[in-house]
Amino acid sequence: MTRSSIAGSVRSTDDRLALATEPIRRRRGGGGGPVTASPLASGRTADVYALDGDRVLRRYRSGGDVRAEADLMRHLHAHSYPVPGVHHADGPDLVLDRVTGPTLVEASVSGVVEVGAAARLLVDLHDRLHALPALRSTGPGTRILHLDLHPLNVLLAADGPVVIDWANAAEGPPELDRAMTAVILAEVAVDRSHPLSALAGDLLMAYLAEIGPVVALDPAVALRADTGTLDVGLLPEAAALVRSVTARIRPPLPAARVQAGGGAAPWTVWGVGPAGTGAAARRTPGGAR
Repeated sequence: MTRSSIAGSVRSTDDRLALATEPIRRRRGGGGGPVTASPLASGRTADVYALDGDRVLRRYRSGGDVRAEADLMRHLHAHSYPVPGVHHADGPDLVLDRVTGPTLVEASVSGVVEVGAAARLLVDLHDRLHALPALRSTGPGTRILHLDLHPLNVLLAADGPVVIDWANAAEGPPELDRAMTAVILAEVAVDRSHPLSALAGDLLMAYLAEIGPVVALDPAVALRADTGTLDVGLLPEAAALVRSVTARIRPPLPAARVQAGGGAAPWTVWGVGPAGTGAAARRTPGGAR
């Protein structure tokens, strides 16, 4: 839940529905062509445009190859995990099912979803994802990780929640994914100037009460610094907040060993997003691609 994604993506459901009727003109013969409509939503790396009432175009502003992201989403869809259906993937462009509904942030701000229920939903989405087989790795205990699972990336459709934005997806220990959500929530909570700081703090406390000890906090912070945040300076305070809240909720427990950090085994990250190639890359927190 970075500050830019909140500023660029939180729009009312009425605004989304109105923008859905705007025409989009695409260049013949391939993706990446010009568009004439305003984005339906925008994040740090991509814009989403309404194609019609049933489909949207997600376009990465810096180019790249979305095929690996599309393959992952098809894999998840085949295993009944709630992701938008993929219609087409070409260069920086993904054509997806349009999902109508507020984000979990919007629903929480409006009071439609209370904080405890929002926290339980995030935990449930993690649990369902980590119960599925990895797409590439056959290693025991290795699972698909979203690594950006926060309330702006959960849409509340009429038939249930849908998880969007799989650009950071990886394979590795589930503890890392759960820790990353805590770090993202804490980043917003420690930014006192942010309008959602108090809500993020409440949600962080409820989330940590649900998941228990965060055993992969350090590798999550390292990975977040490398790939996710626009303000690295917030991360030390965010990590300290996660530790402080966890200590208040329950007594410390011995941390499980998580293979991450310097000298540890890397996990697979698909080359999607602005610099993507469609091929798998290898990453260790704080290390080189």
